[in-house]
Amino acid sequence: MRRRTLPAATALAVLFSSVALVATGAGPAAADSSTSLPLKSTGDMVVDGVHQRVFISDPTAGQVVVTDYAGAVVGTVGSLPGVRGLELSPDSGTVYAAVGDADAIVAIDTATATEAHRYSTGTADPRYLAETGGKIWFGYGGAAQGNIGSLDLSGTDPVVTLNQAPTNAWYSAPILDASAGAPGTLVAGAPDQSPVVLAVYDVSSGTPSETAHAFDPGDTGGGNLMDLAVTPDGKDVVTASGFPYYQAVYKLTDLSKDGTYPTNPYPNAVDIAPNGDVAAGTSSTDEPDVHVFKPGTTLPLKEYDLGSDQLTARGLAWAPDASKLFAVSRTAGDGYALHVHDDPTKTSSTLTVNAPATATRAKPLTLTGTLTSSAAFPAGTTVSVTRTDDESPSGKALGTANVAADGSYSFTDTPPAGGTVKYTVTYAGDADHAGATASDSVSVAKTATTLTLDNNLKTYGYGSYVTFTAHLGTTYKNRTVEIWADPYGSDKPNALVKKGTADSSGNLSATVHLTRDTKVSAKFTGDTRYAAKTVTNTVYTKVKISTSLSGAYKTATAWNATYYYFRQSKDPVYNTTMTPYPGRKYQFQVQAYSDGAWHTTDTEYFALDSYGKDSVVLDGTPPTGVRFRLRSSYIDTKSGDNVNTTTYGAWKYFIFTK
Repeated sequence: MRRRTLPAATALAVLFSSVALVATGAGPAAADSSTSLPLKSTGDMVVDGVHQRVFISDPTAGQVVVTDYAGAVVGTVGSLPGVRGLELSPDSGTVYAAVGDADAIVAIDTATATEAHRYSTGTADPRYLAETGGKIWFGYGGAAQGNIGSLDLSGTDPVVTLNQAPTNAWYSAPILDASAGAPGTLVAGAPDQSPVVLAVYDVSSGTPSETAHAFDPGDTGGGNLMDLAVTPDGKDVVTASGFPYYQAVYKLTDLSKDGTYPTNPYPNAVDIAPNGDVAAGTSSTDEPDVHVFKPGTTLPLKEYDLGSDQLTARGLAWAPDASKLFAVSRTAGDGYALHVHDDPTKTSSTLTVNAPATATRAKPLTLTGTLTSSAAFPAGTTVSVTRTDDESPSGKALGTANVAADGSYSFTDTPPAGGTVKYTVTYAGDADHAGATASDSVSVAKTATTLTLDNNLKTYGYGSYVTFTAHLGTTYKNRTVEIWADPYGSDKPNALVKKGTADSSGNLSATVHLTRDTKVSAKFTGDTRYAAKTVTNTVYTKVKISTSLSGAYKTATAWNATYYYFRQSKDPVYNTTMTPYPGRKYQFQVQAYSDGAWHTTDTEYFALDSYGKDSVVLDGTPPTGVRFRLRSSYIDTKSGDNVNTTTYGAWKYFIFTK
């Protein structure tokens, strides 16, 4: 619920002048999918790219839950009491699990999602794992018993060696990590400890030799270490501590400061893709929870808000090819969910293509268009062009067009056939950009007929049923007309409403249910003598808005309106319900009456939740006896989208009294 402060007014011009928001709406981006998980807790997560599976440990339930890349559970490995740390073998054939309450390390077969081997660690309770130097290293021990051990599986029999850290080096089991970029190097950190303590070991000889140690590294290490990850190049370690509010970077050589990835309260997870992209997680409220950075940058490439969920500690993991980022959250109802983010490091691309409406067969025509994105395209970027016509119904590749520095391109072609010729332009994408496709059609060398459609540019109320009539002129044999409706918004595709034969007057009518601005098209597919023709109209649709004020001690009719009366000590709550749409905001407007006229004192935009709802609390010490009114409105484009037309809500009038 948002809170809107009402200060004691010395002048109407400053009424409603300061805002403190406690948002209920969504953040900058949401996951591509989210699936509930049968978990009671979380400990760690690894991703197997070969079998496309995600392994998540659950210490409380004593299990490892296995899902596919879509989040569907495909297996559960039980009888693992206190299981926490997970480590994927280099060949992706095994996931090793630290099972503390069973004093064991368990090998899970990734192909079958079943327990394959169980290796006893004696009396040690392993909690965190890392593989390097040909061994599996584990941080083990409870309070005042922390140490590091190793499991060597290279010989005929497994060999477990304990007490390999310097005496009293760790209060409890340290978090471990390693990287192929620094073979034989093991990094350890003290979990949940303030300030942060880190150490680097050379384990290439089989026995750890400390090469770096830091108590409060860089004097900015903060406290409450939750996670750490070594960069793929083996140069740095990135930590996630509850404070300060960034993921800190330290050199492995001496644990000196080597940068930060600024996030927000409270850092609790970090994972690094093989290409160096950094996923930084925070247990935040009303702020993004997942932040994606390119290596060495300080501004996130993308951010994701898990809504009312909170990211769990160590709850981030990349797919090995960086095509997906997985995040585990705890839901508001104390459940758990797996969020899947597709192409987390690629920015979206927008491709347009424009072809002439008509052309002459066997004469050259030119296509033009643009390729745009928030991230610059490299020099030499091209788009490919395909032509589909009666001679090449399956499409014929024509070549590529170079994209200029301003994103524009052009392509010249000579169509060999008459009729409808469709040109499809495709951008394949690259490491930083998602692909895109656009198409346009040309009517070539056929006699034109007339085709009209009524109701263009008209505005209708939300949910209206509107009849559109298409009129077809002279044709040869084909008298079939199609009426299509294409609501604004990428989630609503263009759909055929009606297909039929025009009546004796040349008319065909269809009724469309309007909930968004909609492009309505009438289509004639053509015949051997007359060209195909399409006419497209745009009709505008309002949103549905309802508002309410709560907390009034009475209502009364005054000044030809219904007024809500509030005690000066009462904080009114203003509730808004609006037709929902992803990322939608509403305009919140307040006016005060003075000198015979209404004057706007505040206009702001607030996000709606996924149900199209939001509430604003009006607090402070407002003036008494002053007439106020407020309303909620949808403003096309300014409200975060353009799928509906501007719609002003009804005013709510109110007065404060002693």
